[in-house]
Formats: sequence, C-alpha cells, structure tokens
Amino acid sequence: MAVKLNGKALKQARKLIEDGKVERDVRDDWSEHAPSTDDENNFIDKHGFAAFAEWHLGRDDEKSDGTKGSVSFPFGDFKKVHRCAVISLEGRAAQYGHDDIRDAAKKLLELMDSD
Repeated sequence: MAVKLNGKALKQARKLIEDGKVERDVRDDWSEHAPSTDDENNFIDKHGFAAFAEWHLGRDDEKSDGTKGSVSFPFGDFKKVHRCAVISLEGRAAQYGHDDIRDAAKKLLELMDSD
C-alpha cells in the first residue's frame, strides 16, 4: 500500500483546529466546499507544492514528487479545516484500508467536536 499518513499535514490540521480555523459544515458539503482545480493551481503557484501537500493527509511516495497524484485525502480549503472534508476522507480511508489515515481523521474530528 503506497499511500501513507502525511505527518506534516496532520500537524498542520491539528494546529489549525486548535487556532479555531474550522468550518463546522455538514457531511455532504465537501463537494461544494472543496477547492476547484483553479484554486489548487493558484495556491501552488503562490505557495509552492510543499504547502499544497500539507493540506492532504495522504502521501504516495511511489508517485512523482511534486504532482497532485502524489497527495490525497484533502481536509480543507487552504484557509480552514472543513469538518465535511475530514468526515469524507475518514470514510474513504477506511474503505481503502488506510487505517493510519482513518484513525488520524477520527482524532481530528474528536478535536473539532471537543470545543
């Protein structure tokens, strides 16, 4: 299994949540709230791919580094962590057997919901 937990992204997500940078939306909102391809490209142009990767809990070292295919399981819109994104990625991680990512998502949800 090539996809593994991106520790830097997890650390960033926790910090954002602790700082109150959370969108407390509902489960099915992610399809509407997810950044567009143009938003992603603009973010990469402005901040670089490493910063873009830190918005994704999954990392695939078997894919070409610096490509969108090398990251997965996005959790926010480059400003805030979206609860709907974390719920969505938790389900997909569980479905595909990425237990470390699923468990990290569960902990992020608990952190969001503890406020």
